[in-house]
Amino acid sequence: MKTAVVTDSTAYIPKEVRERLHIHMIPLQVIMGGEVYEEEVNLDTDDFYDKVKREEKLPTTSQPPIGQFVEKFEQLASEYDAVVSIHLSSGISGTYQGAISAGEMVDGLDVFAFDSEVSCHVQGFYVLEAAQMALGGKGPDEIVARLNEMKQSMRAYFMVDNLSHLQRGGRLSSAQALIGSLLQVKPLLHFEDKVIVPFEKIRTRKKAMKRIADLLGEAVASGEPYKAVIIHAKREEEAKAWKAELESQLPNVEFALSYFGPVIGTHLGEGSLGLGWYKV
Repeated sequence: MKTAVVTDSTAYIPKEVRERLHIHMIPLQVIMGGEVYEEEVNLDTDDFYDKVKREEKLPTTSQPPIGQFVEKFEQLASEYDAVVSIHLSSGISGTYQGAISAGEMVDGLDVFAFDSEVSCHVQGFYVLEAAQMALGGKGPDEIVARLNEMKQSMRAYFMVDNLSHLQRGGRLSSAQALIGSLLQVKPLLHFEDKVIVPFEKIRTRKKAMKRIADLLGEAVASGEPYKAVIIHAKREEEAKAWKAELESQLPNVEFALSYFGPVIGTHLGEGSLGLGWYKV
């Protein structure tokens, strides 16, 4: 059974990697300054953060039109028997549901939609694993079983530099944002039951980073092999330095570096940092 792997743009997997592993990508949209952009297609991440500074209004985001999924699945049906379609958390976007609905509209192709319950390159971990398994000839049932196994150890924590984006985007109440700003709080956030919720409130950026690193250290203390990713919103040098520091402390962890692209960056804002991991 020949299986294709589809994901959305919020996995932030570089184009060359997608091409090498035959990963098919459906872009989410960013609406900014009256223009509609397709993330990872005609909107560069650095350009996005620069544009946001010049705009009076915060951008908005939108899930892919269902027709885009249908078109992609119909194309794949000529070459593949099945699709594993891996998407950002259904608690923050309708993209996963769009994949399910589109799969029901296409004949001759079995579509297995998978809710990552996270986003960004932590979602990308599932995609990369699925793609490598598909290239190795594994079928959709075996791939989805492995993804569910990965989910047991998958964790992600992130902090925002400024609470206003979360508040303006409806992901955080005005009262929470006001209190956080007054106290200069750097809230640690995580996904719980598919939505973004506060994990802890920490006063400084440095302490927030240390707390996330400590959580990773606790998770990997057994010495078993783990993969982790540091994710940043236009803070590449800081992220690289943090990666080097953690690599020296945790030799059983293989680290990657990634970024918060336009869709997720709209809600978190420039300066955000995150760390995600799972047991290999």
